[in-house]
Amino acid sequence: MNKFLLPLLFLLLFILEGVFVEFMPSKYSDSMKLVPHFLLVAILLLSIFGSKKHGIIYGLVFGLLFDIVYTEVIGIYLFIYPLASYLASKMMRVLHANIVIASITTLLGVAFVEVGVYELNRIIHITDLTFIDFIQIRFIPTILLNLAFIIIVVYPLKRLFEKISEELGSD
Repeated sequence: MNKFLLPLLFLLLFILEGVFVEFMPSKYSDSMKLVPHFLLVAILLLSIFGSKKHGIIYGLVFGLLFDIVYTEVIGIYLFIYPLASYLASKMMRVLHANIVIASITTLLGVAFVEVGVYELNRIIHITDLTFIDFIQIRFIPTILLNLAFIIIVVYPLKRLFEKISEELGSD
């Protein structure tokens, strides 16, 4: 049962991101763009509290799936999700993995992905947004949304990933 729990959880979060965007009120779409990174938050928390190896693998799989479904360029999320997962797990080797530090690290991972995707899109001329506009319109609202999500889910996911990690045998 537990070997199907992680893929189902991540698939549910992947779908929830799309549903959240669809039901976002349109009056906010011009002044700010809220980008949910619920799946990324869960993958980063898996890397921190569970298994680094599983975090990177799920980052690869769902990064590719995210690229196929939501983006025009294949490879951006495929590259950046596992990299963020790897960096988060490396940070936890230096820092103490409590809920507060893990939440901050996860939020930094979301910020890393947002800025990384923006910069890659700017380099290949997919976006013409200036960095200041990006910060005001997309980055700050996205960070606040994902911070709220992290605060809600960090403790239940910590317990779940620690339990699953013990059962599966961590690296």
